[in-house]
Amino acid sequence: MNLLLTVLLILLVVFIGAPLCLFIWLHFVAKKPQHSIIRAHPYLGWMRYLLEKMGPELRQYWFDSDNGSGPFSRSDFLGIVFSAKYRSDLLSFGSKRDFEKPGYYIANGLFPLLNEELRVDNQEKIHAMKYKIDHEGLFTRREHIEKDEVTRWLFPEEDAIVVGPERDFPWRLCGPFGASATSYGAVGEHYILSTGRGSSMAGGSWINTGEGGIAPEHLESGADVVAQIGPGLFGYRDPDGNFSLAEFKLKALEPNVKAFELKFGQGAKIRGGHLEGSKVTPKVASIRKVLVGQTINSPNRFPFLHNSYETLQFIQTLQAEGGKPVGIKIVVGYHSNLDEFFEAMNQLKIYPDFITVDGGEGGTGATYKSMADSMGLPLYPALVAVVDKAWQFGVRDKLKIFASGKLISADKIAIALGIGADAVNSARGFMIANGCIMAMQCHTGKCPAGVTTTDPKYQEALVSEEKQWRVMNYIINVRQGLYALGAACGIDTPRKFTREHIVFKTDDGQVKRLSDLFPLPGTLEEFPKRQLFTDVENLDVG
Repeated sequence: MNLLLTVLLILLVVFIGAPLCLFIWLHFVAKKPQHSIIRAHPYLGWMRYLLEKMGPELRQYWFDSDNGSGPFSRSDFLGIVFSAKYRSDLLSFGSKRDFEKPGYYIANGLFPLLNEELRVDNQEKIHAMKYKIDHEGLFTRREHIEKDEVTRWLFPEEDAIVVGPERDFPWRLCGPFGASATSYGAVGEHYILSTGRGSSMAGGSWINTGEGGIAPEHLESGADVVAQIGPGLFGYRDPDGNFSLAEFKLKALEPNVKAFELKFGQGAKIRGGHLEGSKVTPKVASIRKVLVGQTINSPNRFPFLHNSYETLQFIQTLQAEGGKPVGIKIVVGYHSNLDEFFEAMNQLKIYPDFITVDGGEGGTGATYKSMADSMGLPLYPALVAVVDKAWQFGVRDKLKIFASGKLISADKIAIALGIGADAVNSARGFMIANGCIMAMQCHTGKCPAGVTTTDPKYQEALVSEEKQWRVMNYIINVRQGLYALGAACGIDTPRKFTREHIVFKTDDGQVKRLSDLFPLPGTLEEFPKRQLFTDVENLDVG
């Protein structure tokens, strides 16, 4: 009898007393001046708040269509995951793309090429790892990692992309796809190691440091490294915060550092970089030469560069002092805004070794919504503008063009190559290959996948020794896809994609080749006689 009373008392406390205490507590908390709905309707208000917090997850996994929402649709997301884990993006039944909407398409030829007719370096097979599904149940999936061998789908030596052929140390690329700028601090050591090692194993790829400076893990990974220099000069500054040529020359001595990129713009934020103080650890502060725990906002532009002339002079100095290619990353606001920069190149006979074109749809760890939504042209029209200006001003053979902006799959990359890019970068594609679930917590330092965090606790989620294989698989699968698309178009290498191979379908069903919509312009017979600088002909350009 006593046992029964004890059990009843426990049940009474658990199922009646505890909920009653919770409701009373919520009632008194709701009276505090914090939220009008909760003050007027405390219990429904709390429920509304809970559902609001759960909304993004509910939409992502339950309610969004496969091709809806963003920044990436569920279909795009799974395409990356399957490429990375299983080295396959096969689908059943048919595409989920809405073919009624206007968009870009790739124009196949009547007589596609066979594999043996392709110009590809597939002579060497390398050790690889990929997942294999053992059982797909309602609530569980059993899978294991198995060893295999894979060909890397590299450009042969004669098709290699040579960046900065006139430099002491040109950068030779046997692939068109690499990891875009992601700064240490915004991402952690585990992400850098897995991405760098995967890129190194795949060959013909690279990793961009972002403006946060070169971390030891960038070099340790063995990958080709593009070292970005941002307006904050992180990693390239003296104690007073000014640019240090000595620091730059030390970085240029690193054999893995293949090129330098001056960041003048980023698609998601035409403003200086931003890093929350919670992510500025002692190691981040040491690399960037800033204070621990202090939120970092770099300036909108390099404070000592005021015009195209000074920019090109600075580029020439870095090319000479470092002996390695130096490029510039830009966002395009309007095509005519580029005239002055290209005109200055010809007047001064100074050319960046490459231009990275970042589209307005590019990603970031933190920016303002109004800037991410509306500032800067999307990638494809921006790329058309830069490529056309390079032809118009007769400098297309002087520099390489990289494209960046949601280029996560072979078809999107093929369109960018067709427009005129030499190679492409992707940041979020590599993040998803590393396990990113698009939780939208990048700015908090509490990324559940361990990607955008330097917190050791959260980084435990990302095991670089495993994820490096996913990165390698992703790169190789993209390159294989590019060759497959090229073969369908009747060309033996993705390097031969042109605007002839890309068509655009309009709202009313008309189809036009990009070569007709945007024909490459002829070279200007005589450059505009705009006086950019005082006595520009007499300037000492070194």
